[in-house]
Amino acid sequence: MTLIPTDLSASRISDAVRDSNREIAASSRVIDLSVGIVVCIPCFRRPEHLRLTLDSLVGQRTSRSFAVVMVENDAAGRASAPVAAEYLAAGKLQGLCLVEKRQGNCQAINAAFETAQAVFPAATRFLMIDDDEIASPDWLELMIRTAEATGADVVGGPVLPVFDDDSQPWLARHPAFCPTYEYTGAVPMIYGCGNCLITRAAFERLGSPAFDLRFNFLGGGDCDFFYRGRNAGMTFHWTAEAVITETVPQNRTSFGWIAKRSLRIGVINYRVRSKAAQSAGARARLFALTLGRLPLSLMRSARLMTASKGVIAMHPILVAVGSALAAFGYDPTPYEASKIVS
Repeated sequence: MTLIPTDLSASRISDAVRDSNREIAASSRVIDLSVGIVVCIPCFRRPEHLRLTLDSLVGQRTSRSFAVVMVENDAAGRASAPVAAEYLAAGKLQGLCLVEKRQGNCQAINAAFETAQAVFPAATRFLMIDDDEIASPDWLELMIRTAEATGADVVGGPVLPVFDDDSQPWLARHPAFCPTYEYTGAVPMIYGCGNCLITRAAFERLGSPAFDLRFNFLGGGDCDFFYRGRNAGMTFHWTAEAVITETVPQNRTSFGWIAKRSLRIGVINYRVRSKAAQSAGARARLFALTLGRLPLSLMRSARLMTASKGVIAMHPILVAVGSALAAFGYDPTPYEASKIVS
């Protein structure tokens, strides 16, 4: 075990980061460089909820040593950094918090994963949780056990919504909120990084930056990363018991917000597939398929209408419309700072 105290860690960490757009905001008093597990947490203007996220990590039921890397992505306000510093200084968690001066979803996540790999050279498994999420007590242990038992390159788990407005519990069935899978086992692919484990070998295989900056303000950099991983032959496993809950504020349960989310899913789907289409012929086929899905989505929504609420039944149509709009250049940017409602 290699331990470094605070007065050395700042220099050690700075040497590992080596990026003028990233600065160290805080680090724990002692850092164990031999840890094999790092939990990454991108942070943006949710300091009070970050406390809940960090408390859930402090309360993990595991004997395994792990570190955390938190990334403050609001270089001007820096509301999350003092919370991170508090937990690190008190020794509740070991690791560091850095400020990523370049704003955006992919910038923050890349900063977290890249710094984690550089600062902790012995780490082979990197998990991620968002600053509006809470990990169940056995989350980390279950994710690591799954990775060990299966040898999967990527492990995913469910993110279950907890609505501030609990008057519409059926919204949990909407594809914008419900988990992709309901079972534990091998899966073709996972689509989001809000509850995931990625091996160092997977990062090395796909190169840097892991999350393509073309998705920085749109979102979907995680979907693109996993799509590329699948095409490269990586294996995926789902652990249904490794639950994370996500706090969903009231403004994200309105029809307008949900409709925009469905449209954006369609845009992301098109952008990911368009990027992977290497030839003019492949791009032309994708364009034709995208337009062809519009009438099919109408039939699917009609079938859902009898068994689901209208806002759920509308999802396939809105996703198809979003993809079609993307084919004609539509490019929403919800992760731009001026457009984010925290």
